[in-house]
Amino acid sequence: MIENLPVSTIHHNGLTIEGYSRAAVQTYWRCPELRLGFDLGAQPWSFMGTENWFVSHPHLDHIAALPVYIARRRMMKMEPPRIWLPAETIETFEKLLKCISRLDRGRLPCELLPIEPGQEVELSRELVVTASRTKHTVPSLGFVVWERRRKLKPEYHGLPGEKIRDIRLSGVDVTHEFRMPKLAYLGDSAPQGLDDCPAMFEAEILIAEMTFVAARHRKDKIHKFGHMHLDDFIDRRARFKNQLIIAAHLSTRYHDDQILKVVRRRLPDMLDGRLRVWL
Repeated sequence: MIENLPVSTIHHNGLTIEGYSRAAVQTYWRCPELRLGFDLGAQPWSFMGTENWFVSHPHLDHIAALPVYIARRRMMKMEPPRIWLPAETIETFEKLLKCISRLDRGRLPCELLPIEPGQEVELSRELVVTASRTKHTVPSLGFVVWERRRKLKPEYHGLPGEKIRDIRLSGVDVTHEFRMPKLAYLGDSAPQGLDDCPAMFEAEILIAEMTFVAARHRKDKIHKFGHMHLDDFIDRRARFKNQLIIAAHLSTRYHDDQILKVVRRRLPDMLDGRLRVWL
C-alpha cells in the first residue's frame, strides 16, 4: 500500500476511526465499517475505496483533495463516489470540477449532493446520517451517523410468537424504529454548533475540533471565527456522554508536546479516560 499521507487509527467498539486533522493544513476522516468519510482536505491512497463522503464546509484544508479523490476512482475504474456538501456550495463546486476537468482533460464522474440542516440521508437499511448547522465563517454542517433497528412495540410484549405473526400478516406494523447515535462529526465550529445538536453529546464516538488550548488565546475571538478552545470542553464536561471523544484540528501555532502538556494539566483525567487528542 502506498503511504503518502499521515493517518492515525483508533478502534472502538467495532468501529475504526482513521484520519488526520490540523488547522489550516488538512483534515480527512473515515470509518471503513460504516463506508463513509468526513472532509477531503487530503486523500490518503488507502481511503480511495470509501465511496460516501460528507463535507462539513468549503475551506481548502477540508476540500482541496476532492477532485483528486474523484479522479483516482475514475482511473481505477471504481463507481463514481457520492459526496454530500452544504447546499449553498453545490453550484460553486460544480463549476470548480468543470474547470479542473478542462485543465486535466479528464472526466470527473461523481454525485455532488446538497444537504441542509435537519436533512437526513439513508445510507442503508441500518444507517442514517443527519446534518445540523454549525457555527463557522462559511456555510458549515456537522453530521451524526445513526444505527437504526426495529423493535417490538410495547403493546405486543408478552404475546406468543404465533399471535405476533398473525397480527403482522394482517398488515399491522408490530415494530417501531429505534435509533442510536454511533458517530458524530462536528467539523469546524464555535461551541454553538455542538450545543445546538444534543445527539453529538450522546454519540458513542464524537470527533470534535479543539483548535486552541493556550490561555493567551481569547475565547471570544476564537468563537467569532468559528472555533473551539480547550476551555469549551472543560465547561461542558458534564454533558459529554460519549464513550470516546476525539479532539482534533489543533492549531499549528502549538507544538505537539505543548498541546499535550496543557491538556493534561487542565484535564488530568482526560475526561475519565475518554478524551483522545489527535496529533
